[in-house]
Amino acid sequence: MTMPARIPTEVIQCFTPSQAWEYMLVPKSVDGSAMECYGDEDRDYSEQLVELQVLYDIRASVCPVSAQTLQKLLTQYYRAEDGRGNSQTRSITEIGSGQGFLRGLIDEAFESYASDIHIEAYEEQCRIRFRIDGKLIERYVVAKANYAALINQIKILANLDISEKRLPQDGRILFNQDGNKFDLRVSSLPTIYGEKIVLRLLTRHIELLELENLGFNERQLSDYCSAIAKPHGLVLICGPTGSGKSTTLYATLRRLNGETGNIMTIEDPVEYTLEGVNQVQLKEEIGLTFTNALRAFLRQDPDIIMLGEIRDADTAQMAIRSALTGHMLFSTIHTNSAWGSVSRLMDMGIHPYLISDTLVMCVAQRLVRNLCPDCQKAEPVTPEIRECLGRDLAVETHYVPHGCEKCYYTGYRGRRAIYEVISVDRELAAAIRDNATDVETHLKSRGIVTLKQAAIDMFTEGATSFAEILPIINA
Repeated sequence: MTMPARIPTEVIQCFTPSQAWEYMLVPKSVDGSAMECYGDEDRDYSEQLVELQVLYDIRASVCPVSAQTLQKLLTQYYRAEDGRGNSQTRSITEIGSGQGFLRGLIDEAFESYASDIHIEAYEEQCRIRFRIDGKLIERYVVAKANYAALINQIKILANLDISEKRLPQDGRILFNQDGNKFDLRVSSLPTIYGEKIVLRLLTRHIELLELENLGFNERQLSDYCSAIAKPHGLVLICGPTGSGKSTTLYATLRRLNGETGNIMTIEDPVEYTLEGVNQVQLKEEIGLTFTNALRAFLRQDPDIIMLGEIRDADTAQMAIRSALTGHMLFSTIHTNSAWGSVSRLMDMGIHPYLISDTLVMCVAQRLVRNLCPDCQKAEPVTPEIRECLGRDLAVETHYVPHGCEKCYYTGYRGRRAIYEVISVDRELAAAIRDNATDVETHLKSRGIVTLKQAAIDMFTEGATSFAEILPIINA
């Protein structure tokens, strides 16, 4: 039997995890006090149905499914722990009584490797979603009556003004999970139905980040390490928000961090602290901007500077000046391709000869989800896929996501970065000075792997699906 369609979160919450595992039932639909549940087709539920009627005033009926399907439903909606219900999940009724719903929520997000928790208000109800591997997954629905109490708990912990509901606010919470201390960045935003809260979990252990583990191929890693070892110049990491640029920069600083150098960063925000690195938090409201911080940095005898982002012409001018005066500067810029960073700097008013004299490397990157190794399914490559990726595609089969408990039934588990790494040699520097836009022939002759080719390579390796790389192929 195929898996039933997705069950609404508000229906799932009619049972606590302990109830679902005790009765071996999963709610299917609710109409007042009447409830239809999925149950094992080979099991007699007469006693359980009577108990539900007596204890909870629930008139339940059973929709029979196979034992295997029932087990999948239980583990999908009430994740198992030691064969029983998930002890991390907390009842929604605990919000108002202060019995730990918020802590249980953060614990669950931490164990799920979620990067963000979204708490959102709508007209009749509110919902809580986790961002796992870049995608939002709904976890809870909260009654409007309990929502305000949950928001106030978060704002108090983050030292925000609970009386201010008209303006956005930002704060931080220091959280301790079984001895692992990490920050939660808190952002509140007024919406028409109440405040929306986003908690960013800064949980990754920065000390484990190594350039070798990020996704560079052998040649890209060699080129990148050669570029960052230079005594001065500009290295740009390009890509949209959420493409892993900050992770690449932090791993780079870890590689360069030593006792003989002075490394300084200006960030918005400081996501991870690095021992031995002087990190500065941007505060535009008091005049501490990227540009002003860079001016101050140049009087602090730096060797390496990390600038969180080149956003405007003033910041770009200061970054170029810093690179020209004998400093190594790393930064990010929002462009679709590595070479697009050159055009972006020109659009900001930087003269081509200044770019050619300072830019030593530009890198573009994207994050691609890995297929879950426990549930991926092999299928033959279709003519449509060959038409899209090239008729000379070297594989006959590919893998598609299926979904299991370990990947939250998404079919994917974890992400990997793919890169386009361009080292600026003499020919490319000359092309920049001449304001040449067509460098594709030169890049191809050098064997530069583009983002599109890197995505196709990941697909042919069987590491990801065709659907996952399609947006990169069509970009």
